[in-house]
Amino acid sequence: MINDLRARMPPWGSKVAFVLVLAFAIILPFTQQQANTFMNNCVLSLAYMVMALGLNVVVGFAGLLDLGYVAFFAIGAYTTGWFSSGFYANKSLHVGVSHFINNLPGIHFNWLIVVVIAAALCALAGILIGLPTLRLRGDYIAIVTLAFGEIIRVFAINGDELHPFGKNYPLTAGRQGITPIDQLDLPFLQPFNQLNLRPWYWTALGMVLVVLFVNVRVRDSRLGRAWIALREDEVAAASMGVPLVKTKLMAYATGAACGGISGAFLGAYLNTVNADQFAFAFSIYVLAMIILGGLGSIWGVCAGAVVLTFINYYFIPNTFNTLPGKFGLHFNLTDLSFGIFGFLLVIMMVLRPEGLIPERRRQLELAEGVGVEDAQLETTGA
Repeated sequence: MINDLRARMPPWGSKVAFVLVLAFAIILPFTQQQANTFMNNCVLSLAYMVMALGLNVVVGFAGLLDLGYVAFFAIGAYTTGWFSSGFYANKSLHVGVSHFINNLPGIHFNWLIVVVIAAALCALAGILIGLPTLRLRGDYIAIVTLAFGEIIRVFAINGDELHPFGKNYPLTAGRQGITPIDQLDLPFLQPFNQLNLRPWYWTALGMVLVVLFVNVRVRDSRLGRAWIALREDEVAAASMGVPLVKTKLMAYATGAACGGISGAFLGAYLNTVNADQFAFAFSIYVLAMIILGGLGSIWGVCAGAVVLTFINYYFIPNTFNTLPGKFGLHFNLTDLSFGIFGFLLVIMMVLRPEGLIPERRRQLELAEGVGVEDAQLETTGA
Protein backbone atom coordinates (compact mmCIF):
# COMPACT_ATOMS: atom_id res chain seq x y z
CA MET A 1 0.00 0.00 0.00
CA ILE A 2 2.82 2.40 0.91
CA ASN A 3 4.65 1.53 -2.30
CA ASP A 4 1.55 2.19 -4.44
CA LEU A 5 1.00 5.52 -2.68
CA ARG A 6 4.57 6.59 -3.29
CA ALA A 7 4.36 5.55 -6.95
CA ARG A 8 1.22 7.64 -7.52
CA MET A 9 2.59 10.76 -5.85
CA PRO A 10 3.78 13.59 -8.14
CA PRO A 11 7.47 14.58 -8.03
CA TRP A 12 6.74 17.35 -5.54
CA GLY A 13 4.52 15.14 -3.39
CA SER A 14 7.30 14.07 -1.03
CA LYS A 15 8.18 17.70 -0.27
CA VAL A 16 4.56 18.52 0.50
CA ALA A 17 4.29 15.45 2.72
CA PHE A 18 7.43 16.50 4.60
CA VAL A 19 6.06 20.01 5.17
CA LEU A 20 2.77 18.59 6.49
CA VAL A 21 4.54 16.17 8.83
CA LEU A 22 6.84 18.94 10.06
CA ALA A 23 3.88 21.27 10.70
CA PHE A 24 2.13 18.50 12.64
CA ALA A 25 5.29 17.85 14.68
CA ILE A 26 5.66 21.53 15.56
CA ILE A 27 2.02 21.94 16.60
CA LEU A 28 1.78 18.61 18.48
CA PRO A 29 3.00 19.90 21.90
CA PHE A 30 0.18 22.44 22.02
CA THR A 31 -2.34 19.58 21.98
CA GLN A 32 -0.78 18.02 25.09
CA GLN A 33 -0.09 19.02 28.65
CA GLN A 34 3.29 20.59 29.32
CA ALA A 35 4.57 17.45 31.03
CA ASN A 36 2.98 14.03 30.65
CA THR A 37 3.93 10.52 29.57
CA PHE A 38 3.10 11.14 25.94
CA MET A 39 5.34 14.22 25.74
CA ASN A 40 8.15 12.32 27.45
CA ASN A 41 7.85 9.53 24.87
CA CYS A 42 7.88 12.08 22.06
CA VAL A 43 11.10 13.65 23.36
CA LEU A 44 12.74 10.23 23.69
CA SER A 45 11.61 9.17 20.21
CA LEU A 46 13.18 12.28 18.67
CA ALA A 47 16.44 11.76 20.56
CA TYR A 48 16.57 8.11 19.51
CA MET A 49 15.74 9.19 15.95
CA VAL A 50 18.99 11.16 15.86
CA MET A 51 20.88 8.06 17.02
CA ALA A 52 19.14 5.84 14.48
CA LEU A 53 19.93 8.27 11.65
CA GLY A 54 23.57 8.21 12.71
CA LEU A 55 23.73 4.43 12.82
CA ASN A 56 21.94 4.29 9.47
CA VAL A 57 24.90 6.12 7.91
CA VAL A 58 27.21 3.32 9.03
CA VAL A 59 24.93 0.32 8.53
CA GLY A 60 22.43 1.49 5.93
CA PHE A 61 24.57 3.66 3.66
CA ALA A 62 28.04 2.12 3.98
CA GLY A 63 26.99 -1.45 4.86
CA LEU A 64 29.30 -1.70 7.90
CA LEU A 65 27.54 -3.62 10.68
CA ASP A 66 28.11 -1.77 13.98
CA LEU A 67 27.06 -3.56 17.17
CA GLY A 68 28.79 -1.15 19.56
CA TYR A 69 26.91 2.04 18.80
CA VAL A 70 25.99 2.45 22.46
CA ALA A 71 29.61 3.56 23.00
CA PHE A 72 28.92 6.87 21.28
CA PHE A 73 25.82 7.38 23.39
CA ALA A 74 28.04 6.85 26.43
CA ILE A 75 30.76 9.26 25.28
CA GLY A 76 28.21 11.95 24.44
CA ALA A 77 26.40 11.54 27.75
CA TYR A 78 29.62 11.56 29.79
CA THR A 79 30.73 14.70 27.95
CA THR A 80 27.63 16.37 29.37
CA GLY A 81 28.48 14.99 32.80
CA TRP A 82 32.05 16.25 32.66
CA PHE A 83 31.30 19.72 31.33
CA SER A 84 27.82 20.45 32.74
CA SER A 85 27.73 19.34 36.36
CA GLY A 86 29.45 19.58 39.72
CA PHE A 87 31.22 16.24 39.17
CA TYR A 88 34.61 17.97 39.37
CA ALA A 89 33.58 20.14 42.30
CA ASN A 90 37.18 21.08 43.16
CA LYS A 91 37.42 22.84 39.80
CA SER A 92 35.51 26.01 38.96
CA LEU A 93 34.99 26.89 35.30
CA HIS A 94 31.87 28.52 33.83
CA VAL A 95 31.32 29.37 30.16
CA GLY A 96 28.09 30.83 28.78
CA VAL A 97 25.79 29.72 31.61
CA SER A 98 23.09 31.55 33.56
CA HIS A 99 23.73 33.56 36.71
CA PHE A 100 22.38 30.78 38.96
CA ILE A 101 24.63 28.07 37.49
CA ASN A 102 27.54 30.51 37.48
CA ASN A 103 27.59 30.33 41.28
CA LEU A 104 27.78 26.52 41.43
CA PRO A 105 31.06 24.62 41.86
CA GLY A 106 32.33 22.40 39.08
CA ILE A 107 32.70 22.73 35.32
CA HIS A 108 29.66 24.27 33.65
CA PHE A 109 29.63 24.95 29.91
CA ASN A 110 26.64 26.07 27.89
CA TRP A 111 24.98 23.04 26.29
CA LEU A 112 25.61 24.34 22.76
CA ILE A 113 29.35 24.17 23.51
CA VAL A 114 29.00 20.76 25.15
CA VAL A 115 27.19 19.26 22.16
CA VAL A 116 29.98 20.40 19.83
CA ILE A 117 32.59 18.84 22.13
CA ALA A 118 30.54 15.62 22.31
CA ALA A 119 30.22 15.42 18.51
CA ALA A 120 33.98 15.99 18.09
CA LEU A 121 34.95 13.38 20.71
CA CYS A 122 32.57 10.81 19.24
CA ALA A 123 33.78 11.48 15.68
CA LEU A 124 37.34 10.86 16.89
CA ALA A 125 36.20 7.69 18.66
CA GLY A 126 34.44 6.60 15.46
CA ILE A 127 37.66 6.97 13.52
CA LEU A 128 39.53 4.98 16.16
CA ILE A 129 37.01 2.15 15.99
CA GLY A 130 37.11 2.27 12.21
CA LEU A 131 40.86 1.81 11.93
CA PRO A 132 40.93 -1.87 13.08
CA THR A 133 38.06 -2.72 10.71
CA LEU A 134 39.60 -1.40 7.49
CA ARG A 135 40.66 -4.87 6.37
CA LEU A 136 37.64 -6.66 7.82
CA ARG A 137 34.25 -7.50 6.33
CA GLY A 138 30.89 -8.83 7.41
CA ASP A 139 30.69 -10.58 10.76
CA TYR A 140 34.26 -9.67 11.70
CA ILE A 141 33.37 -5.97 11.68
CA ALA A 142 30.42 -6.73 13.94
CA ILE A 143 32.70 -8.55 16.41
CA VAL A 144 35.20 -5.67 16.58
CA THR A 145 32.50 -3.03 17.07
CA LEU A 146 30.79 -5.20 19.69
CA ALA A 147 34.08 -5.43 21.58
CA PHE A 148 34.50 -1.65 21.39
CA GLY A 149 31.05 -1.10 22.87
CA GLU A 150 31.78 -3.52 25.72
CA ILE A 151 35.13 -1.85 26.41
CA ILE A 152 33.42 1.52 26.81
CA ARG A 153 30.79 -0.04 29.10
CA VAL A 154 33.48 -1.58 31.33
CA PHE A 155 35.31 1.75 31.47
CA ALA A 156 32.03 3.42 32.47
CA ILE A 157 31.48 0.91 35.30
CA ASN A 158 35.03 0.97 36.66
CA GLY A 159 35.92 4.54 35.71
CA ASP A 160 35.59 5.77 39.28
CA GLU A 161 38.89 3.98 39.98
CA LEU A 162 40.65 5.59 37.01
CA HIS A 163 42.22 9.03 37.48
CA PRO A 164 43.84 10.01 34.16
CA PHE A 165 43.95 13.74 35.02
CA GLY A 166 44.93 13.55 38.67
CA LYS A 167 43.85 12.06 41.99
CA ASN A 168 40.77 14.27 42.31
CA TYR A 169 39.57 13.74 38.75
CA PRO A 170 38.02 10.28 38.24
CA LEU A 171 36.97 9.31 34.73
CA THR A 172 33.39 8.36 35.67
CA ALA A 173 31.28 7.86 38.76
CA GLY A 174 30.70 4.16 38.03
CA ARG A 175 27.27 2.81 38.83
CA GLN A 176 26.64 5.70 41.22
CA GLY A 177 26.32 8.01 38.23
CA ILE A 178 26.92 11.69 37.62
CA THR A 179 23.94 13.69 38.82
CA PRO A 180 22.48 16.26 38.71
CA ILE A 181 23.26 17.48 35.20
CA ASP A 182 22.71 21.10 34.23
CA GLN A 183 19.43 21.72 32.47
CA LEU A 184 19.59 23.20 28.97
CA ASP A 185 20.08 26.96 29.00
CA LEU A 186 19.87 28.19 25.42
CA PRO A 187 20.37 31.84 24.43
CA PHE A 188 17.28 34.09 24.69
CA LEU A 189 15.30 31.31 26.40
CA GLN A 190 14.49 30.49 29.99
CA PRO A 191 16.42 27.54 31.49
CA PHE A 192 14.66 24.25 30.78
CA ASN A 193 12.99 22.19 33.48
CA GLN A 194 11.14 18.89 33.77
CA LEU A 195 7.81 20.58 34.49
CA ASN A 196 7.55 21.80 30.90
CA LEU A 197 8.73 19.36 28.26
CA ARG A 198 7.80 21.50 25.27
CA PRO A 199 11.20 23.25 25.03
CA TRP A 200 12.92 19.85 25.27
CA TYR A 201 10.68 18.55 22.50
CA TRP A 202 11.36 21.46 20.14
CA THR A 203 15.10 21.26 20.83
CA ALA A 204 15.09 17.55 19.99
CA LEU A 205 13.03 18.29 16.88
CA GLY A 206 15.61 20.89 15.84
CA MET A 207 18.36 18.26 16.28
CA VAL A 208 16.40 15.87 14.07
CA LEU A 209 15.99 18.51 11.35
CA VAL A 210 19.72 19.31 11.35
CA VAL A 211 20.68 15.61 11.19
CA LEU A 212 18.05 15.00 8.48
CA PHE A 213 19.47 17.82 6.39
CA VAL A 214 23.00 16.44 6.77
CA ASN A 215 21.82 12.90 5.95
CA VAL A 216 19.99 13.93 2.79
CA ARG A 217 22.77 16.17 1.53
CA VAL A 218 25.51 13.64 2.26
CA ARG A 219 23.51 10.75 0.77
CA ASP A 220 23.18 12.63 -2.52
CA SER A 221 26.81 13.75 -2.55
CA ARG A 222 29.86 12.04 -4.00
CA LEU A 223 30.67 10.65 -0.55
CA GLY A 224 27.17 9.21 -0.21
CA ARG A 225 27.41 7.49 -3.57
CA ALA A 226 30.78 6.09 -2.50
CA TRP A 227 29.15 4.68 0.65
CA ILE A 228 26.43 3.00 -1.37
CA ALA A 229 29.00 1.58 -3.81
CA LEU A 230 30.95 0.24 -0.84
CA ARG A 231 27.82 -1.36 0.56
CA GLU A 232 26.89 -3.04 -2.72
CA ASP A 233 30.34 -4.41 -3.62
CA GLU A 234 33.53 -3.38 -1.87
CA VAL A 235 35.85 -4.96 -4.46
CA ALA A 236 34.04 -3.29 -7.35
CA ALA A 237 34.05 0.05 -5.51
CA ALA A 238 37.81 -0.16 -4.96
CA SER A 239 38.41 -1.07 -8.59
CA MET A 240 36.43 2.02 -9.66
CA GLY A 241 38.68 4.28 -7.60
CA VAL A 242 36.67 4.67 -4.38
CA PRO A 243 39.17 5.32 -1.52
CA LEU A 244 38.15 2.62 0.94
CA VAL A 245 40.04 3.95 3.97
CA LYS A 246 38.70 7.50 3.72
CA THR A 247 35.19 6.35 2.85
CA LYS A 248 34.88 3.94 5.77
CA LEU A 249 36.36 6.35 8.30
CA MET A 250 34.04 9.14 7.16
CA ALA A 251 31.05 6.82 7.66
CA TYR A 252 32.16 5.90 11.18
CA ALA A 253 32.92 9.52 12.10
CA THR A 254 29.62 10.88 10.76
CA GLY A 255 27.51 8.20 12.43
CA ALA A 256 29.40 8.53 15.71
CA ALA A 257 28.96 12.32 15.78
CA CYS A 258 25.17 11.89 15.56
CA GLY A 259 25.30 9.43 18.45
CA GLY A 260 27.31 11.92 20.50
CA ILE A 261 24.84 14.73 19.84
CA SER A 262 21.93 12.58 20.98
CA GLY A 263 23.90 11.33 23.98
CA ALA A 264 24.67 14.88 25.08
CA PHE A 265 20.99 15.74 24.87
CA LEU A 266 19.84 12.64 26.74
CA GLY A 267 22.42 13.20 29.47
CA ALA A 268 20.87 16.59 30.21
CA TYR A 269 17.28 15.42 29.72
CA LEU A 270 17.56 12.37 31.98
CA ASN A 271 19.53 14.49 34.49
CA THR A 272 21.96 11.64 35.15
CA VAL A 273 24.72 9.67 33.48
CA ASN A 274 24.90 6.13 34.81
CA ALA A 275 27.00 3.21 33.62
CA ASP A 276 23.94 0.93 33.61
CA GLN A 277 22.45 2.97 30.75
CA PHE A 278 25.05 1.69 28.30
CA ALA A 279 24.26 -2.00 27.99
CA PHE A 280 24.78 -3.93 24.75
CA ALA A 281 21.01 -4.28 24.38
CA PHE A 282 20.76 -0.57 23.60
CA SER A 283 22.84 -1.02 20.44
CA ILE A 284 20.46 -3.76 19.32
CA TYR A 285 17.51 -1.51 20.17
CA VAL A 286 18.77 1.26 17.85
CA LEU A 287 19.69 -1.27 15.16
CA ALA A 288 16.16 -2.68 15.34
CA MET A 289 14.79 0.79 14.51
CA ILE A 290 16.77 0.75 11.27
CA ILE A 291 15.72 -2.76 10.31
CA LEU A 292 12.09 -2.07 11.13
CA GLY A 293 11.98 1.22 9.21
CA GLY A 294 14.07 0.16 6.25
CA LEU A 295 17.81 -0.31 5.95
CA GLY A 296 19.31 2.73 4.25
CA SER A 297 16.00 4.62 4.17
CA ILE A 298 16.14 7.98 5.94
CA TRP A 299 12.37 8.34 6.31
CA GLY A 300 12.02 4.67 7.20
CA VAL A 301 14.52 5.07 10.05
CA CYS A 302 12.49 8.01 11.40
CA ALA A 303 9.33 5.89 11.33
CA GLY A 304 11.10 2.93 12.94
CA ALA A 305 12.43 5.11 15.78
CA VAL A 306 8.96 6.47 16.58
CA VAL A 307 7.27 3.06 16.39
CA LEU A 308 9.79 1.19 18.57
CA THR A 309 10.01 4.00 21.12
CA PHE A 310 6.26 4.05 21.68
CA ILE A 311 6.10 0.25 21.73
CA ASN A 312 8.86 0.14 24.36
CA TYR A 313 7.78 3.06 26.55
CA TYR A 314 4.02 3.21 26.08
CA PHE A 315 2.28 0.15 24.64
CA ILE A 316 4.24 -2.57 26.48
CA PRO A 317 4.40 -0.99 29.99
CA ASN A 318 1.09 0.90 29.97
CA THR A 319 -1.43 -0.48 27.47
CA PHE A 320 -0.75 -4.21 27.19
CA ASN A 321 1.37 -4.93 30.29
CA THR A 322 -1.41 -6.65 32.26
CA LEU A 323 -2.85 -8.47 29.24
CA PRO A 324 -1.32 -11.90 30.13
CA GLY A 325 -2.99 -11.74 33.56
CA LYS A 326 -6.39 -11.66 31.91
CA PHE A 327 -5.64 -15.12 30.48
CA GLY A 328 -4.43 -16.53 33.79
CA LEU A 329 -0.72 -16.08 33.05
CA HIS A 330 1.46 -14.84 35.88
CA PHE A 331 3.87 -12.46 34.15
CA ASN A 332 3.92 -8.99 32.63
CA LEU A 333 4.78 -8.06 29.07
CA THR A 334 7.66 -5.90 30.33
CA ASP A 335 9.45 -9.16 31.20
CA LEU A 336 9.34 -10.13 27.52
CA SER A 337 10.11 -6.77 25.92
CA PHE A 338 13.19 -7.94 24.02
CA GLY A 339 11.40 -11.09 22.98
CA ILE A 340 8.63 -8.91 21.56
CA PHE A 341 11.19 -6.86 19.63
CA GLY A 342 12.69 -10.07 18.25
CA PHE A 343 9.26 -11.33 17.24
CA LEU A 344 8.51 -8.05 15.44
CA LEU A 345 11.79 -8.25 13.54
CA VAL A 346 11.09 -11.84 12.48
CA ILE A 347 7.64 -10.84 11.25
CA MET A 348 9.16 -7.93 9.33
CA MET A 349 11.78 -10.18 7.73
CA VAL A 350 9.08 -12.59 6.59
CA LEU A 351 6.32 -10.21 5.50
CA ARG A 352 8.20 -7.03 4.57
CA PRO A 353 11.99 -7.48 4.54
CA GLU A 354 12.56 -4.09 2.92
CA GLY A 355 11.10 -2.25 5.95
CA LEU A 356 8.16 0.04 6.62
CA ILE A 357 9.34 2.80 4.25
CA PRO A 358 12.03 1.14 2.14
CA GLU A 359 14.84 2.72 0.21
CA ARG A 360 14.02 2.54 -3.49
CA ARG A 361 17.12 0.51 -4.39
CA ARG A 362 16.55 -2.03 -1.61
CA GLN A 363 12.86 -2.22 -2.48
CA LEU A 364 13.72 -3.16 -6.06
CA GLU A 365 16.18 -5.81 -4.88
CA LEU A 366 13.92 -7.48 -2.31
CA ALA A 367 10.38 -6.85 -3.52
CA GLU A 368 10.68 -6.82 -7.28
CA GLY A 369 13.55 -9.24 -7.80
CA VAL A 370 15.97 -6.94 -9.57
CA GLY A 371 19.20 -8.82 -10.18
CA VAL A 372 17.63 -12.26 -9.68
CA GLU A 373 17.85 -13.16 -13.37
CA ASP A 374 21.54 -12.28 -13.48
CA ALA A 375 22.18 -14.45 -10.43
CA GLN A 376 20.30 -17.33 -12.04
CA LEU A 377 22.34 -16.98 -15.22
CA GLU A 378 25.58 -17.05 -13.26
CA THR A 379 24.45 -20.15 -11.40
CA THR A 380 23.45 -21.86 -14.67
CA GLY A 381 26.72 -20.95 -16.30
CA ALA A 382 28.67 -22.30 -13.35
